[in-house]
Amino acid sequence: MARVCYFTGKKTRAGRSIARKGKAKYLGGVGRKTTGITKRKFKPNIQRVRAVVDGKVCRIKVSAKAIHMGLVVKPPKRDWPSAAASAASDPAPAHRPKAHTSDE
Repeated sequence: MARVCYFTGKKTRAGRSIARKGKAKYLGGVGRKTTGITKRKFKPNIQRVRAVVDGKVCRIKVSAKAIHMGLVVKPPKRDWPSAAASAASDPAPAHRPKAHTSDE
């Protein structure tokens, strides 16, 4: 799967990194000089989240900006029964049968 936001369409973009040396003129230097220009990638902050899309819960890749903007609809929380209620409705056996041994 590509690094693309489901909602905003943000994806990896190409760019350049510029390395400089020297002291700025306003600080009393002779100016900043470019010593190198290399290619680089600007990657969006993509997160995999569970979201409701067309009424179904599925995992999608979305940008952090889409999450902040409220474009992602999270699925409802599961309503698990409490431990006390499940123990009362499904009691465990009183004892386990003893494993047979050859010395009996």
